[in-house]
Amino acid sequence: IADLAALREAGFDTDIAAHHRRGGRVLGLCGGYQMLGGRISDPEGLEGPPGSAEGLGLLDVETVLSASKRLEAVTGVSSDGISFAGYEMHTGHTTGADCSRPFSSIGGTPEGASSRDGRVVGTYVHGLFCDDRQRSAWLSRLGGTVSGLNYEANIDAILDRLAAHMEQHLDIDGLLKIAR
Repeated sequence: IADLAALREAGFDTDIAAHHRRGGRVLGLCGGYQMLGGRISDPEGLEGPPGSAEGLGLLDVETVLSASKRLEAVTGVSSDGISFAGYEMHTGHTTGADCSRPFSSIGGTPEGASSRDGRVVGTYVHGLFCDDRQRSAWLSRLGGTVSGLNYEANIDAILDRLAAHMEQHLDIDGLLKIAR
């Protein structure tokens, strides 16, 4: 609820609504998904004082935060048939009419929501754009250029360069002696 208040304070709610009104697409991930709905409720005061707040209203869903936290790696298939790997890390449960048009299926269970016109999508799945297949599908859907970038290979190369730089400039053995 505090993040939603900060979004409004910065004026991003107006920007998102204007983008949508002009025909733009909106994707909400995790808390962003919750904010796209009609209401977020925190009856137990898990993320601040107990209460609720009106969401942006771009999805016909409501979220109730709860003490149980979901944290796990997931694989699934988006509604357009493209498989993905990612992870979920959230509290709360989201329900509503737009959940009848889920973003994906994870282990045979519907996940996320899509607006009737398909221009607004919400999901709890993090890491979608790290998945080469999903990133390419979203770029194609939006008319962007698909680069063929291999995320895993890119990350490995970056980490290898960082490790080499650290080995060159740090006394690792000295640091380990101090740490013991």
